[in-house]
Amino acid sequence: MKIGIIGSAGRMGTALIDAIEAFGQTYAGGVDKGDDLAALVAASDVVVDFSSPHALEAHLDACIAAGKPLIIGTTGLEERHHYLIDDASADIAVLQTGNTSLGVNMLAALVKQAASQLGDDWDIEIVEMHHRHKVDAPSGTALLLGEAAATGRGIDLKSNSERGRDGITGARASGAVGFASLRGGSVAGDHTVIFASDNERIELIHRAESRAVFAKGAVKAASWLVSQKPGRYIMEDVLGL
Repeated sequence: MKIGIIGSAGRMGTALIDAIEAFGQTYAGGVDKGDDLAALVAASDVVVDFSSPHALEAHLDACIAAGKPLIIGTTGLEERHHYLIDDASADIAVLQTGNTSLGVNMLAALVKQAASQLGDDWDIEIVEMHHRHKVDAPSGTALLLGEAAATGRGIDLKSNSERGRDGITGARASGAVGFASLRGGSVAGDHTVIFASDNERIELIHRAESRAVFAKGAVKAASWLVSQKPGRYIMEDVLGL
């Protein structure tokens, strides 16, 4: 299987190249800003995108034109990007996720289960920390975990979340999912989901010690996606959760 990388010069791109070789797959090549995207897509069986949101539409168009599946690991996506992904999924297989780590996606399944069993007297808080260079917050992974919690609880995350508390904010809203973002050093990604009730607390934690865990999951996802029919997929589909 030939895997192409969009954003190959970045930290994740380097980790992906190593993972492709480690798993015995073929690195079809990579592109960054100004490179020949169409040529890369044509030479690939599946394309992995860890670049930037503003270029996503062009990446989707190139994959649709060539009929090639696309994995989107880019974070910081806005609502319009998800509409574009939905439209593209009518023509090609697209897997979009806030995190390709197998461990994180197992954590999301556990969060969903816990949220479905615990009442809204259990407050949910998600704390994430990443390296000093990360530009978006909350992280895509934190939002993925928040969506898992909201799904388990049967609520809409967008209208039931609290972020960026500062000053006199008033009491915490009952049933809301809270987010806190920390930045510093070279942290690859730490995420803690806290379920807090009166006199007891549950904490579910995932710590990524290297970007290799994301690259490994992306290659596994690519191996799975390449044989799927057009549609929109998530990492849970890859894991059979």
